[in-house]
Amino acid sequence: MTMAHAERAHALLSASKAAQWINCPPSARLQEGIPDKRSEYADEGTTAHELGEIKLRRRITICNSAERARLDAELERIKASPYYNAEMENAIQEYVEIVGERFMEAKARSSDAVVLLEERLDFSEWVPEGYGTGDVVLISDGVLEIIDLKYGKGVPVSAVGNPQMRLYALGAWSAYSYLYDIQEVRMTIVQPRLDSVSTDILSIDELLEWAETVVKPAAALADAGEGKFKAGEHCRWCKVKATCRARAEANMAALAYEFKEPALLTLEEIGSILHIADQLQAWAKDVEEYAHEQALKGNKIPQWKLVEGRSNRQITDKEAARVALEAAGLEQEKYLKVELLGISELEKRIGKKELTALIGDLIVKPAGKPVLVPETDRRPELNSIEEEFANIDMEV
Repeated sequence: MTMAHAERAHALLSASKAAQWINCPPSARLQEGIPDKRSEYADEGTTAHELGEIKLRRRITICNSAERARLDAELERIKASPYYNAEMENAIQEYVEIVGERFMEAKARSSDAVVLLEERLDFSEWVPEGYGTGDVVLISDGVLEIIDLKYGKGVPVSAVGNPQMRLYALGAWSAYSYLYDIQEVRMTIVQPRLDSVSTDILSIDELLEWAETVVKPAAALADAGEGKFKAGEHCRWCKVKATCRARAEANMAALAYEFKEPALLTLEEIGSILHIADQLQAWAKDVEEYAHEQALKGNKIPQWKLVEGRSNRQITDKEAARVALEAAGLEQEKYLKVELLGISELEKRIGKKELTALIGDLIVKPAGKPVLVPETDRRPELNSIEEEFANIDMEV
């Protein structure tokens, strides 16, 4: 590994931020200079990516004894990380298996197929100073495939129409098209903790048309700090999402909706209101978090004040408390609670495959309670009939 994953430089118009600067070009310059916030989730993801790279280099690249020794040392360092556990080991192993299968398919298409890991991909032909780092790039005659690991499980990420993956593909095609006759690009996102593997396929002509008609104009505007601010789903990871005036105006416009008594609303109006409510909740949460951060820094928020919140009593030394209660001759059931850990925690400690082998026949996944979601949700629609929900405990 030439550099730690957490130490990578990020371009102003990076692939990972493409959804933002394509949809809202001036947001790129607006965020310039604002430092990224590191979180334990980001650090966990970094550890997972490093583990994946080590495993892939040992499995599908040529390693001499010195390289194997180096990778083994890196592996021990990863295993000493507080973020490493059985869940990560199993999830990354699944990812490695998928990449291995795709590599064998590429070798079957072309004996001189290559695999590139953590490859710097330059797409500056379309985006000023544009570059990114591809987790896995597979190249063979006819087909170029980009594979990206997403370790998080909070937000599902699809490869379909994903601008980050398309920019990676552009960078790889730009660098290697003179060596390989690439006619098709495949872009795959592996999200092992959600059991999700999605792939989008485009012809080279389709990819280049998108680059020229969508990316290039948006990138020019973004680089110049010009264009129109536009609120949308892409605001989720924006650094100024809490104070962005365009987002505020969009949400305040939603508040101007002429609400009536629910009984007087049509189903079409209710459908629109549900979207508005979802947007307002997300925006309100972002504003609240920003205000809290500012108050903690000593900045006064008019009409608000920082106070001590409620807290719960805690036992400072549980072992000492247990000993004291036991010495008092109390029955254990009065102060001890022993029960089986949850499935997720068991998988972390034992391993997903091992747990399935041991008690897989005792684990069931009951039908989830019906929830109302936008039509764009990928889950199949339930039939709105009583029989569909007959055996489901409904919540209001």
